[in-house]
Amino acid sequence: MNHGQRRVTLQDIAQAAGVSSATVDRVLNGRLPVREDTALRVIAAAEALGYRAAHLMRQRLDSAGKRRRLGFCLQKQDSPFYQALAQALRDATRRQTDGHGSAVIEFIDELEPRAIADRLLELGRRCDALGLVALDHPHVSAAVAQLHEEGRPCLALLSDLGAPQRLGCVGIDDRQRGRVAAWAVRRLSRRAANDQGEVGVFIGSQRYLGQEMSEMAFRCALREQAPGLRVLDAQVNLEDEQLGYEATLSLLARHPQLVGLYDTGGGATRGIVRALREEGAGRGIVMVAHGLTPEHREALIDGVIDLVIQTPVVPVADRAVGVLLRALQPGQPVAFGQPFMLPFELYTSENV
Repeated sequence: MNHGQRRVTLQDIAQAAGVSSATVDRVLNGRLPVREDTALRVIAAAEALGYRAAHLMRQRLDSAGKRRRLGFCLQKQDSPFYQALAQALRDATRRQTDGHGSAVIEFIDELEPRAIADRLLELGRRCDALGLVALDHPHVSAAVAQLHEEGRPCLALLSDLGAPQRLGCVGIDDRQRGRVAAWAVRRLSRRAANDQGEVGVFIGSQRYLGQEMSEMAFRCALREQAPGLRVLDAQVNLEDEQLGYEATLSLLARHPQLVGLYDTGGGATRGIVRALREEGAGRGIVMVAHGLTPEHREALIDGVIDLVIQTPVVPVADRAVGVLLRALQPGQPVAFGQPFMLPFELYTSENV
């Protein structure tokens, strides 16, 4: 049959593509969603047969490709840092999809791994791809693997995951961050300069890989450069302000030789600062924190915090959205476990 001598029909395209005529009609008119690989097969068949409306099919597919729905699972809804990151993700999604795409933001305040995994699956199945800040746990890895099998790529944000099927992690160099914190404690404390004293460390959870790396790097750097300083056992605060407050009061009461504090998380820093204002005045304790929130800025100006290590929110959002959109492009090769590291920012009382 020579289709150059007669009009190509939808049935001709359907036969060539191995689909139904109804599927071809949906691709042509955008009546109902069609899997991207199926739509591409239909378009290729239409172009091979010389169907005159094939270019319209491709235009509609390209337009639909911009109507991506990206899901982002973040922590602590009341955190100014995560609120800023959420807005940056919305802006980046709108900008990189020419206003056609949307970002669906959900916050998880609890740190129970199974509950996190359930929320990831629920959100991931409503979106084309997912970016997540989460604990590294087998339940979370299983959720990432399930979403990968369902064709929904997942990207770690801020703190990496052990799931082999993750695209990678967008964030900063956590090892470098921990060593910078150690440098600050060693150089800014007069007592630490004499290689004397004790140093406290806070972590949000034992299962944040980013915080784990920062804590290890902090300890290693002080062990190397100030071996006389004693780094105390890490205080777990679950990113909770009240727990941070109580843990800091306890450290101040039990360790009169305390010369420095490092919070590897950020969610509990308000409580740590409150305790230092109440009981730490005049003791010359160097405080290093993460995240330039309004409260942290005020504490910097007042001298309660000495150094803030800031993750650049807008660049992180831009990179995350770009990685997810590229992973959704048809035919795009995907490499798993890639690090997407961005430089962090440093703030003192003199540059806020």
